[in-house]
Order: sequence, then structure tokens, then C-alpha cells
Amino acid sequence: MLAFFSVAYLVPIAWSLGSGDGAVMDFVIAAGVNLVVGLGVALSTRRFRRELKPRDGFILVTLSWVLMSASASIPLMVALPDLSFTDAYFEAVSGITTTGSTVLHGLDYLPPSINIWRTMLHWLGGIGIIVLAVAILPLLGVGGMQLYKAETPGPVKDEKLTPRITETAKALWLTYLVFTVAAIIALKLCGLSWLDSVCHAFSVMALGGFSSRDASIGAFDTAAVEIVLSVFMVLASVSFARHFVALRTFSLKPYQRDTQGKAVLMVLGGSILLIAGLLTISGTYPDLLESLRHTTFNVISVATTTGFSSENYELWPLFAPVWMLFLSCILCSTGSTGGGIKMFRTLLLWRQAAREFKQLVHPSAVIPIRIGGNVVPDRIIYSVLAFIFLYFMTIAAVTFSLLLTGLDIVSSLSAAVASLNNLGPALGEVGPSTTYESLTDAQTWIFTAAMILGRLEIFSVLVLFTPVFWRK
Repeated sequence: MLAFFSVAYLVPIAWSLGSGDGAVMDFVIAAGVNLVVGLGVALSTRRFRRELKPRDGFILVTLSWVLMSASASIPLMVALPDLSFTDAYFEAVSGITTTGSTVLHGLDYLPPSINIWRTMLHWLGGIGIIVLAVAILPLLGVGGMQLYKAETPGPVKDEKLTPRITETAKALWLTYLVFTVAAIIALKLCGLSWLDSVCHAFSVMALGGFSSRDASIGAFDTAAVEIVLSVFMVLASVSFARHFVALRTFSLKPYQRDTQGKAVLMVLGGSILLIAGLLTISGTYPDLLESLRHTTFNVISVATTTGFSSENYELWPLFAPVWMLFLSCILCSTGSTGGGIKMFRTLLLWRQAAREFKQLVHPSAVIPIRIGGNVVPDRIIYSVLAFIFLYFMTIAAVTFSLLLTGLDIVSSLSAAVASLNNLGPALGEVGPSTTYESLTDAQTWIFTAAMILGRLEIFSVLVLFTPVFWRK
């Protein structure tokens, strides 16, 4: 996988050669390290090759994300000598987990290839570099299904779009690529440069918040750009399995049957109208039309765990940013590139609560829970309840750890939620108008761990620390 990852460096190398930004050797060195170390490890352990077992998938997924991030930090440290390993690793993890938190400033003046690399990490992490690997590893005689199950979010990990797992991975990547190209073209037609178009297309399809500008989307101050990005953020928050089936059949029927997608649109629409009305009444903006413009973009951005900003929404009435942060916990569909609890689990818990009310009145009744017309087995309901418990316990653990380091309560709690949801900007010291640069090394490592936990949906990582996992 490391050796394969070295191929990704060809994109920034090509961009650096084309733009003449002088960063070519930074990426050549990084690619060389990946290739030599990756092939060296592979060859030295070749005699131990065997078919992967289910538990191997969890080890490989977690360690791959940790190791890929270390690899991705090499060109950042070489190109930016003042950047410590802690900050470079944080930036790489933030990229590959599609979080979008950054410790860098002066993005407008960075070598273009560095910005391409940062946002490309989003793009690779968005659909999952492991899902790409399952299309390649079977060719090497290594099974891919265990990796797919370890990487794919919760309730849909047993779904297949095609009979073979390799074809499933290819189908997802092809769909992802088609939407990315469409985003690049749309942004270019809005007047952005090729650099800004590619960077923001990479970020928006991964629902990551890295930008090539310090002021994020506010640097363009163009309604057309905000509309295009809003559309693609909504598209990326819907399951890519739905997109694939819709493209394959040239039909909108897959979306009509998408219970999660309908809920996403309803919650987003209601939240936009609510906050736009609040901003108009409070006098934050002079009229409803301007309130709607800024509300629509920023609410969609935060709710879909993207993290772009066109305004400093921390200056809005407190209800607005806190509600937006709450939406980031629940909104994105399972199978999308977003983070958080996911809409499937939200709907499932809502209907489980409704079932409990009914059974209080009718104790002997058998009341199945249905989503999308399908009965959800109790096994999945128990799994979701366990996940929700771990989710909130992880937020509590991260928050208390940050409080111990001296960070204030608003920054600690909001950033814990934002990092676990792979959102990026939070409130307080790490709000939308600031970066994570001011944090101590201890705080930075806490956030780094939270981002990895959030991206791999907690269970895949924490299972490695249980005795039962290692027991033969």
C-alpha cells in the first residue's frame, strides 16, 4: 500500500513542473521514500503471505491510515521547514480524514503544488484509500472483502453494488471521479482559476474544508461559487451507492427511494429557513435575501461536515453556530464522504424511541422498525446503540483531555465534536476565522487521535484495544 501510495505523488509533481513553483524535489523525495520503504517491507515479508482474516482487516485499516498520514506529511515538512512533525502530521491526518482543520496560514502564497497535495489528501481519503486498495490487493493475492468491511460505515457494510468486491470499489471510484470532474468544470465556469477549481473540487467531493485561500470561500465573495459548492456538498452528503445506481440506470428513482436523502433535504431546508429568519430579525444582515445567501452556504457547509466558510458565523446569534454544529453530528448519509453519527443511525434511533412509546401502551405488540421499506434486524439496532454510546463517551473523553491541557470549555467541547465529526472549524479559539496553529503539541495530538477515531467510526480503532481481539 505504501508503494502504491507513491503513485499519488505524480499529481503534485506534474503540477509543480507545470507551474514552476520549485517544489518538485519535495514530492520526488516523498514518493521515493514511499516506494523504497513500501517495496522493502513487502519483499522482506513476502514469505509470510496468506489470505487476510477478518481481524486482519481492522489492523490493516487503522495502521494504514496512521502510516499514510505519516507518509503524506513528508512533503509538507520538506517544503515548509518551519513546520514541526506534530503540525505536519496533524495537517496530513486532517487531510486524509477529510476534516479540514489546518495549522497553516498564508495559503494564498504557498507553492500551488502544496495546496494541490493538501486537497488531494481530502480527495483520496474521501472515498477511502482502502476502498481503492481492495481493487488492487486481490491482484496481489490478498483478499479485499475484510478491508472493505472494516472501512465501510456501519449498517451498509454487507451491501454490494456489484457481485465482486473489486468491481464495487471500481464502481464507487468511477462515480466519485465523474462528480469531481463535474465540480472542477462548474467552478472554472464560475471564473475561478484552474488551481482554485481543482483544489475546491477535491475538497468539496470529500466534504473536507481545505482551501487554497486563507479566507476560504469568502475570498471569492461570489454567489455563483457558493451555489455550485452548495450543490456539490449536498450531492456528496448522499450515499454514493445511490449516485452509482442513478448514473448506471439514467434514472432518478434511486433517489426517490432514498429515505436518508429525503431526511437530509428536509432537515437542511428547515434549518436554512430557521437561521435565515433569525439573522434577518436580529439585524445581522439588512434583508432576507442576503441572510438566505449566507445562511444557505454556511449551514450546508457545516451540516455536511465540509467546513468551508464565507462568513464568520461565530458572530451570528449563538443559536445559529451551535445548531449548525449539532447538524454536523447527524446529517450526512451512510455511504457518503461525510462524518458524524450519520442519518441512518439518527432515523433508526428516532424510530426505536417511537417503538418504545408504543410498547409502553401495548406491551405485547410486535412492532418492527422499517427504514426504506425494509425491516431493520434487532442486531443492527443494538449495534447502533453501542456506537452512539461510544460516540458520546469519546466526545466526553476528548473534551476532558483538552480541559486538562488548559483549553477553555467552549473550544474544548466544540472542537471535540468537530474533530470527531471530521468537520474542522469549531468555536472559540478554533473558530471559522482562526486556525489550529495556536494549540500546544499535546492538544494537537489529542485532535489528531479524535480525527482518526471519527473517520474510522470508532469501533474499527477501539476494537484493537480489547483483549478479545487478540485472544486466539
